[in-house]
Amino acid sequence: MLNYIWAGLMVLSVVFGICNGRMSEVSAAIMSGGGKAVELTLGLLGAMCFWGGIMNVADKAGVTARISRLISPITKRIFKGMDPKSAPAKAISMNITANLLGLGNAATPLGLKAMREMQRENKVPERATKHMIFFVVLNTASIQLIPTTVAVLRGNYGAASPMDILPAVWITSIVSLTAGLVTAWLLGRFERKK
Repeated sequence: MLNYIWAGLMVLSVVFGICNGRMSEVSAAIMSGGGKAVELTLGLLGAMCFWGGIMNVADKAGVTARISRLISPITKRIFKGMDPKSAPAKAISMNITANLLGLGNAATPLGLKAMREMQRENKVPERATKHMIFFVVLNTASIQLIPTTVAVLRGNYGAASPMDILPAVWITSIVSLTAGLVTAWLLGRFERKK
């Protein structure tokens, strides 16, 4: 669906550029936008590779199991009935850790792994489990203690203090997570009453 939206926006830009006689400006924007996209990607690549590697080393060194135990009081409440030593619980823990560090792109493969592991244990494969739904909400809200990716972007674009957004990030993360989890819980209760 997103591909259609992007394609539609590009087509509309060209059409409006032609209609307004500003096709040369549209062409210039396309060329400079492509260059800026490459710069942005390369700017983020170093930080993402570093933190993705750190997460991989942490997993192989057994830090995953320790982190899983450390945050188990929280995950036990959200994912009631899930074994904290199971493969899905470990993948969820690493995803949460990556999100806490503000590494959304490093968290994505870990989130996909967690969903695959939960799907293996799903007794009704065509329907998402309660754990899957709560995980999607948790992953999407992504509480961030250190917004690494955003700080790198802000630094690349000249922010004097890239981390001065911390209070706003913490507040919005907590509010969005709380709202998402409460909504999922309420909808789950409503579904069970049907």
